[in-house]
Amino acid sequence: MPKFQCALTRVDDMSELLFRDASEADAATLAAIYNPFITDTVVTFEEAPVTADDMAGRVRALQAQDLPWRVVEQQGRVLGYAYGGLWRSRAAYRHVAESAIYLGEAARGRGLGTQLYRDLFEALRVRDMRVVMGVIALPHPASVAFHERLGFRRAGLFTRVGYKFDRWIDVGYWQLELDAPQPA
Repeated sequence: MPKFQCALTRVDDMSELLFRDASEADAATLAAIYNPFITDTVVTFEEAPVTADDMAGRVRALQAQDLPWRVVEQQGRVLGYAYGGLWRSRAAYRHVAESAIYLGEAARGRGLGTQLYRDLFEALRVRDMRVVMGVIALPHPASVAFHERLGFRRAGLFTRVGYKFDRWIDVGYWQLELDAPQPA
C-alpha cells in the first residue's frame, strides 16, 4: 500500500497563520494531507487514496452548496483543512453541519486544530448553521478529548458499523450547539 507524505517541516512558529477558503489549486496538498488518514488509520472509512482531481471536485461540490471548506496556511504552505458539509440531505436538517478536520503531521500538537475548527465554526455561523456534528471512529481518545474541549457533547454511539483493516469499528457522534457559549 503506498504511503503519502506531506512535505512539511515541523511547525513550531504559529505566527502569520492565514485562514482562508480552500481553492481547487490546493487540491494536491489537501490530498497529500488526507491520504495517510485513509491508508494508515480508521479516522476515515475511505479505503483508497484520493487524487488531486478527487479533492478539487470535493472542494468545488461543497462550495457550490455555499458550505465552507477552510484551510490554514503559513508562508504559502497549507498546513491543514476543515470543512462543514450538510449532515443529512432532508430540508429540516439544513441548519446542521457535519465537520471534518485534517492536519498535516508537521502541524499537529500545537493548537492549530483548535484555531482551525473555531474558524470553521464562524464560517458555519454566518451561513446560519446552528449545530455541528462530529463523527469519530472509536476508540479515539485524542479526538474525543479535542471535540469535548471545544464544547462538543456525546450524542450517540453506533456499534460495529464500519469495517476497515479487517475489523469492525464503532462510530460516535458528538454535537456542538453553535449558538451556545463556547469554551475559551
